Amino acid sequence: MRYRRRSGEISNEMNITYYKDYDEICIFTDSGRARRPLILVENGESKLSSDILKCVEYGKIKWDELFELGILEYLDAEEEENSYIAMDEDHLTLEHTHLEIDPSAILGICAGIIPFSDHNSSPRNTIEAGVTKQALGVYLSNYAIRTDSRAHLLHYPQVPMVKTRIIDSINYDKRPSGQNLVVALMSYEGYNMEDAMILNKSSLERGMGRSSFFRSYEASERRYPGGQVDKFEVPEKGVKGYRSEDAYEHLDPADCIVSPEKRVESGDVLIGKTSPPRFLEEIDEFGTIGEKRRESSVTVRHGEKGIVDGVFLCQTLEGNKLAKIRLRENRVPELGDKFASRHGQKGVIGLILSQDDIPFTEDGVVPDIIVNPHAIPSRMSVGQILEMIAGKAGCLEGRYVDGTPFQSNINDGFDLGNDKAYGGIEDLIRGWLFKNGFETAGCESLYNGVTGERIEAEIFVGVAYYQKLHHMTTDKVYARSTGPVQVLTRQPTEGRAHEGGLRFGEMERDCLIAHGASLSLLERLLYESDKYEAVVCNDCGMLAVKEKGTNETHCPICGDSETFPIEIAYAYKLLLDELKSLCMFPKLVLGDKSN
Repeated sequence: MRYRRRSGEISNEMNITYYKDYDEICIFTDSGRARRPLILVENGESKLSSDILKCVEYGKIKWDELFELGILEYLDAEEEENSYIAMDEDHLTLEHTHLEIDPSAILGICAGIIPFSDHNSSPRNTIEAGVTKQALGVYLSNYAIRTDSRAHLLHYPQVPMVKTRIIDSINYDKRPSGQNLVVALMSYEGYNMEDAMILNKSSLERGMGRSSFFRSYEASERRYPGGQVDKFEVPEKGVKGYRSEDAYEHLDPADCIVSPEKRVESGDVLIGKTSPPRFLEEIDEFGTIGEKRRESSVTVRHGEKGIVDGVFLCQTLEGNKLAKIRLRENRVPELGDKFASRHGQKGVIGLILSQDDIPFTEDGVVPDIIVNPHAIPSRMSVGQILEMIAGKAGCLEGRYVDGTPFQSNINDGFDLGNDKAYGGIEDLIRGWLFKNGFETAGCESLYNGVTGERIEAEIFVGVAYYQKLHHMTTDKVYARSTGPVQVLTRQPTEGRAHEGGLRFGEMERDCLIAHGASLSLLERLLYESDKYEAVVCNDCGMLAVKEKGTNETHCPICGDSETFPIEIAYAYKLLLDELKSLCMFPKLVLGDKSN
């Protein structure tokens, strides 16, 4: 079957595996399998000869033809179990079945952008493969005419100083998602403990980590059965749900849609709109049936603000008027914003320091970012150390450095000019640093920015590529005093988007009890949540009824018996009602508070 596949008799989509232990053969043709190309090996020799390589180079043989000729083939994870793959031609033996096109080709797009990933522990590479998807960059070239529901845009993306061949293959340079920063590895004043990092305020003012956040809103004039329609208009004061006059002040009188470049805040109306009543026949105070419209304007989401970046008017498929508004907000890095290197070393800003207070080198170089050295030993992300030192050498030499993993010969990579590295990448970098008058291990003497004294330690300083992630304080910071509650339980709604309450869990409760602050617990879980004043019959223990007009109370079972008011959570009152619906009698036994 394999011979037939290689000769083109059957589809090269098929993969076949033989399991010796179970004496079974499995053939896989299902979609969604991860497959990768490998060079076939026969009698210890690669089938991709130098003559064929020249034909490929001159365009005489195309990629697909290499599979038809039986030179390359795609293997999936299952068939790889029956294969013996050599990393390079120097290691080929008679037992080998396949040869890697390039050892770094085992990596996907996300893992492929990690320089020196073969020097990192595998969990760090896995983490970075996930983190790089959250990095800000120029996500599309036509972002100016799009209305994505939410989007981030990095203002000054840079090409990384230390690259891999996969970065060149995927054209990452044309739309990168990060910036080259001068990084110092040191503890400083305790503000970069536990993966926090210290940033240089002057670097931020020069544009480091700046980005824009876009949020889109939309509304259409829908048509309803019975000829009723939504209308783009400023609602009149009598309309149900009317807001304040201030909320509508940004609307253009001509089309009742906000004008471009207006600065708006949470709660401001972007598109003035009214809708017909939900129920057609609403009787007014004179007993006649009249249409009372309701307010259904589109407003800026709770906790967000920005400038109106674009207003787009068009039609829906049904021919109704459609308006889309895009807001733009400038984001300068602040405390709590998340950054990450390309080695899974993620962390948040713990302090933004003035440039005057940051340690500096004897040449006057001030780091953009200070990262804690304790992040390196336990994570074993040696690739970051290599990247920092290679980035430093690359900056001094004015050239990019090849950090492709698994490379046996550095001279196969980028143009090294007159420099030849016979001892691998490390020797090359050491040579560049030495040539430029720097210590070959990347360490430097730093001087205290506050006192000017020399710090009695060698500090590792280098250049690393850092990515700003979309986890920002502005999107997550939240507080509430009172606000909306759920209809059923009368407890606060859930989530920042719904102006919800902050969850106070069981463990937090334990802490307050341990502190002896039980009354704070009462305040959090009752007074600030769903406090309810119920009336209880003293005879039968059933919840009594309180008449609204007269404030008189009576028990539905005992009649005019003695009743007492109590404070309970509404959720508990709901539980009692649900027990009653199951024909159970939840009897409350009252006691004297003073006892």
